Amino acid sequence: MATPSHRTPLAELVEELLATDGPLPIVAAGEPVLRRATEPYDGQLDAALLSRFVEALRITMHAAPGVGLAAPQVGVPLRIAVVEDPAPVPEEVREARGRVPQPFRVLVNPSYEPVGTQRAAFFEGCLSVPGWQAVVARPAQVRLTCEDENGRPVDEVFSGWPARIVQHETDHLDGMLYLDRAELRSLSSNQAMAERWTQPTPERAAASLGFELP
Repeated sequence: MATPSHRTPLAELVEELLATDGPLPIVAAGEPVLRRATEPYDGQLDAALLSRFVEALRITMHAAPGVGLAAPQVGVPLRIAVVEDPAPVPEEVREARGRVPQPFRVLVNPSYEPVGTQRAAFFEGCLSVPGWQAVVARPAQVRLTCEDENGRPVDEVFSGWPARIVQHETDHLDGMLYLDRAELRSLSSNQAMAERWTQPTPERAAASLGFELP
């Protein structure tokens, strides 16, 4: 990754965000920054500022709480996201969804492609669409390519829930929300989810709400 020779408007924006301690404000659906393709990272933030920004994303993700956060979700149109999932779920959910713990990772300029044709459908939520969840069918396995925060290349295959997380966060960097891929008949409030759809898989919801699964 290149070393910047001068400050940029993006650097100034990030500096302003970091002027206040604590979690960053998360922007909600309807904000244009969530619908625009991001700018690839190419040294717009110097190493120290990038490190501070990544730490702020981590703190904000943990506070929300969530398992991933993309830079546009805090108003920064830069192609960076963070992910981490301790996977505190029952064993039956872990098995059904392939949800295994994931360490904290920084994704710089990520892109993904499906591996194979298998698709998996589960409820998803989003910190930028609070209060709602919907079923999204996604490739069950993807190949992710990106760099880490130190510029080291990453080329890795993800399966199960980790694959879903990296797809969801990378989609944010292309101006896409999970609702763009969702089965809208499945759209459920968090209250409905807690009262009706806590099963490990969405078969019962599909039958009751009238949508098909892959």
